[in-house]
Order: sequence, then C-alpha cells, then structure tokens
Amino acid sequence: MNRSTINVLIQDALHFFDRHQFQLPPWARWTPADWCRRGAECDEIRRNLLGWDLTDFGSGDFDKLGLLLFTIRNGNLKNPDSHKSYAEKIMIVRERQVTPMHFHWKKMEDIINRGGGELVIRLYHAATADEHQLGTQEFAVSVDGVRRACQAGEVIRLHPGESITLEPYVYHTFWAEGGMTLVGEVSMVNDDATDNCFFEPCGRFPTVTEDVPPAFCLCTEYPTAASAN
Repeated sequence: MNRSTINVLIQDALHFFDRHQFQLPPWARWTPADWCRRGAECDEIRRNLLGWDLTDFGSGDFDKLGLLLFTIRNGNLKNPDSHKSYAEKIMIVRERQVTPMHFHWKKMEDIINRGGGELVIRLYHAATADEHQLGTQEFAVSVDGVRRACQAGEVIRLHPGESITLEPYVYHTFWAEGGMTLVGEVSMVNDDATDNCFFEPCGRFPTVTEDVPPAFCLCTEYPTAASAN
C-alpha cells in the first residue's frame, strides 16, 4: 500500500470516529516526530501493538479486501509483567469490504456493531483444530447473550447496537452493507503473530511503499524507547 493512501485513510478514519462521537486516546494523533520524543514510558503501547493497524491482507486492493483497526488496549502473552487479560479494538468496515475467513485458536471475542450500516458475518466451525477445512456441522453462537443454533455457512446480520460472541475455532468472514460501519471488538488478549488461522493464506500486515512521509505510525512502526532517547 502507498503511504499516501495510508495517510488519507487514517485521516478519514479520525473524521469518521468524530462523527460517531467515538473518542480515541490522545496518542492516536501523535506524529512520527512525536513518537521519537517518547521514551520507555510508552513501552506498553509499543510492546502490545496498540494504535493504528491497517491492512489489505496482501491483496493490493484495500477497498475490496481490507480492514482499518485501532487497538485501544491489549495485554501481552509473551510478557510476564503484563496483567491485562483482555483487549479492545475499534474498526471501520467499508461497504462490501471483506475481511478474509479466519478463526482464532485461543481468543474469544465479542464483535459489536457500534453504528453505521449492517455488519454481515458468515460463520463456520472449523472441521478440525489444525486443518484448513470448513466444518459442515451445526454449532451454537451467542448473539447479544442469546444462545442460538447456527448452520454451517450461515450469514448473521448485526444492526447498530447488536453483537455476537465468537469462540475459538469459529471461522468468520465479514463485510458491511448499507454504508461504512463502526465495529467494536472486546476480547481476550490479541496476538496477531500466533493466533490467526486464515482459511486461505494471506498477509496480515501491509507492505508499504514510501511515496510520501508518514503522517502517523502504524502499530508495527513505533521508534523504540532506545532510539527515542
């Protein structure tokens, strides 16, 4: 993805969050120069990959296959000093923009439609724990605390205010209909390096072409505390 495109998408996201009165922490607007002045006091943000997370999943077509996320809080499974067992994200899902089919081995998550259009989710249960195979069996999901049966490949539509709980090994792919949609995620600790099983191989983080200077740091790009000092 071109850095110029990433800059515009993040700036547009800030306006979208403002319109929906969803306020981000102050450091969401820090520039790379601001981060270079920050030391070890910000290591929780750096270590736990908080902040802007924007990906085209290696597709080269963000509008068709992509997602914009901001991780507000997260623990760290690799850090014994991390006492947080939870994570929270806010996401923007664009009209007909697909997040690829995947499940998590460990993470349970609630996906919440916070406003805008409909969030459309297609669900399967994994056939086995370690094979890339969609199950054909019926399974159960919880929608706003109400347990219900779900058929393999069933589509569930979440209107603003509605949510679904996705347990480990539940394959899910989602997109928005009826307009750009503000989507929340409340979950166990998030670890994108080890806990994503995509049905078809894809890139989790984008390859960036530096056609202009960055206006913001993505969560994988922060200067270290050592370099900041």
